[in-house]
Amino acid sequence: MQNQDVTGKTVLITGASRGIGAAAARAFAAAGANVVLTARSSDALAALAKEIGDRALALQCDVADAAAVKDVVEKAIAHFGSLDVLVGNAGMIAPISRLSDTDPEAYSRTIDVNLKGVFYGMQAVLPHMLNRGAGTIITISSGAAHGPIEGWPSYSSSKAGAYMLTRVADLENRPHGIRVLGLSPGTVATQMQHEIKASGINRVSQLDWSDHIPPEWPAKALLWMCTDAADKYLGEDVSLREEDIRRQIGLG
Repeated sequence: MQNQDVTGKTVLITGASRGIGAAAARAFAAAGANVVLTARSSDALAALAKEIGDRALALQCDVADAAAVKDVVEKAIAHFGSLDVLVGNAGMIAPISRLSDTDPEAYSRTIDVNLKGVFYGMQAVLPHMLNRGAGTIITISSGAAHGPIEGWPSYSSSKAGAYMLTRVADLENRPHGIRVLGLSPGTVATQMQHEIKASGINRVSQLDWSDHIPPEWPAKALLWMCTDAADKYLGEDVSLREEDIRRQIGLG
């Protein structure tokens, strides 16, 4: 496996207050990176930043607000001097409902967070990365981006859109030294799975808690994706459902 040394690099993680985002923050910090933590929950962010120490900067942000995302990126660069990696992790599963029953405003909110939030993040970091001729952008994707799932019209369509943004961003920016790819982690033992379980709508809601992987697995995958070992997946999703990929990353 390739060296995962990110010492001195700065990583911005959206949705960092819990789940995959919090696990990723701990993993990157443990590997020597500076971590910029963003989420809507300021208390949880502050606690995580205190746990990590001086290499962590907590900034409250709603990714659905383009101006707020741009402001966070500018503050991150001002604080640490550069920005090397963006992990677009912020996302929501609600509303879980069949298309015919989905509230239009709730649908729009999911699009604002899961799709527009990814776009705003990419657009905010790209000028800095292009100026430096280097950078990595990773978006947390989903199997729902590639196939329909009953009861998830909002989540599936937003994740499919985010996957296409990954492909477009790679097409436009790979020639300029920017690495863009997605991570499809499968089902992960986070709060989102409690929401899915409670809905009882589709096959995912029928899974046992033991079927879900721990958030530390996608966190380790994100580190690996920052190395050239993952370059063959640029513009695509790295799927943790695939045994070969798990083996390359060193996951059980």
